[in-house]
Amino acid sequence: MKIHESDIQKLLKSAYLQINQGNFEKAKNLFKKVISINNNLPEVYNDLGSIFLNEKNFKEAIKYLFMLFVCTNVYAVDEDLIFAEAFPSKLSDFKFFKDSSAQIPHDDVIPYELISTLFSDYSYKQRWVYVPKDKKAEYQENWVFDFPEGSALIKTFYYPVDERNPEMGKNLLETRLLLRKEDGWEAVSYAWNEEQNEAFKKVAGKTINAAWTDFMGVEKNVRYRVPNVNQCKECHAADDEITPIGPKARNINKDLEFNDGEFNQLAYWMNRQIIDEYPLELTSPVDWTDANQNINDRVRSYLDINCGHCHSPTGNANSTGLYLHLNETRETHLGIYKKPVATGRGSGGMKYSIVPGKPEESILLHRMISMDPGVMMPESGRALTHEEAVEMVKDWILLLKD
Repeated sequence: MKIHESDIQKLLKSAYLQINQGNFEKAKNLFKKVISINNNLPEVYNDLGSIFLNEKNFKEAIKYLFMLFVCTNVYAVDEDLIFAEAFPSKLSDFKFFKDSSAQIPHDDVIPYELISTLFSDYSYKQRWVYVPKDKKAEYQENWVFDFPEGSALIKTFYYPVDERNPEMGKNLLETRLLLRKEDGWEAVSYAWNEEQNEAFKKVAGKTINAAWTDFMGVEKNVRYRVPNVNQCKECHAADDEITPIGPKARNINKDLEFNDGEFNQLAYWMNRQIIDEYPLELTSPVDWTDANQNINDRVRSYLDINCGHCHSPTGNANSTGLYLHLNETRETHLGIYKKPVATGRGSGGMKYSIVPGKPEESILLHRMISMDPGVMMPESGRALTHEEAVEMVKDWILLLKD
């Protein structure tokens, strides 16, 4: 039977409820059931050991507290592999997760979410960051944190079995890693096997026939592409070097539910001592899916996270002069009546990137819609058109005044 993170969390929630009600025998049985599913959870050994200690059952207390020590030390993140010349064949070798298939991270691997996210064929994503002990990432204005050597950014892509019922579980597709080595970042992807119990290195990429049921009950299918190393570099590049895209201070300036409560992510990172100081006043994007937000803010936020890493003065598309990052204010560089540069047939015979009031004459929208490999934007990373974003950008262009 496939075990999901929610199954373990339900058992733990029940165990803690029993503790609060004074039913310690039931709590112990629930904790032991969790251990039978996943024996790499140090907090469970700690809680079991504490119960036996309070009962003065020192033999059992020592047994579980010893397992706490083993679990905490033996199963620590393998930093040597982050620096290794060759990537290991299996994702589990890094020990980023206590339970890889259930996606339960090591205690030092911290989850995070972005305010606005990149479109990847409607796939869902879970993100984590790892920073070595006694090191901190430094804030950089308008750019991602400067992470110290030995850091890792971890991102798993998946589709839920059925969007209407999260309890049905998820199908893991791939886990991408960005590893901070002595001479910069390196990227590698790991594709999950059919059994969903391990992910294996795929330097040359892979195509996965994925399926899920959407919120409307419609069966969806896509040929999902795990990128090869060169395709990773196409997006994750600035000044010709591999770099992260998402974890800028402004992009994570939101609340998130952690195991120990709900906190602002920046405050939580600072409390966990993985970052130093950051400005209290930040100009952050909005969640582009939030229809209550101003449409201009929504579109700019969408273009920033989906296009701005390449379409910026330091990105791969810097020569185009079309800059779509959040801080750009010049209308021409944002595409308003901007003539294309080296676009070829990507222009569709149109004259300008954006023509206010005329989405049908705007190259930007044309390339968002297209599935032609020589026309579509982005050039890689999608096999579907992002219909909702297309409609939003279309409405935005209609509202722009000449």
